[in-house]
Amino acid sequence: MPDEEANQLEILLTREQIYQRVAELGEKISKDYSGIEELIVVAVLRGSVYFAVDLSRRLSIPFSLDFIGISSYGATSYPLGIVRITKDLDINIVQKHVLLVEDIVDTGLTLNYLIKNLKTRNPKSLRVCSFLDLPGRRIVEVPVDYRGFEIPDLFVVGYGLDFQERYRNLEVVAALKKNRSGT
Repeated sequence: MPDEEANQLEILLTREQIYQRVAELGEKISKDYSGIEELIVVAVLRGSVYFAVDLSRRLSIPFSLDFIGISSYGATSYPLGIVRITKDLDINIVQKHVLLVEDIVDTGLTLNYLIKNLKTRNPKSLRVCSFLDLPGRRIVEVPVDYRGFEIPDLFVVGYGLDFQERYRNLEVVAALKKNRSGT
């Protein structure tokens, strides 16, 4: 990463902090779901992929992994209130235990839409695991059963989170020293 870009980032979570917390979440989820036949882990594309993969490596229970794509931001960095599914599930979740894995919950609008949509498919249970939680930006209250980190109202990148499709590959989470409009 060029020095100019690095100067725009302030590290909030180190690689070590992230991996330690992911291991703790994997252990907790495995304990909570022990004894069930199978868990369906549904990762929300694209931001949660890094988290979902690392989390799934820490699960000691049987599970299947599927993906759902959703768009709520369009080409901007702030929510527009418009939500649409861009890639639907391949696995039938009727009467299955489902763990929805998100990268970040801020306003709650997108997650609220997803929960309502998935509940219409009659899962046996539906819980939410989010890597990051920004409760200070919440517009709609939504359940977050498992949370990696609660962070302040900052625009963050890394570990799957992006700004204009950049920075996803960082192994840390950093605050981007730009406002939400990108200036």
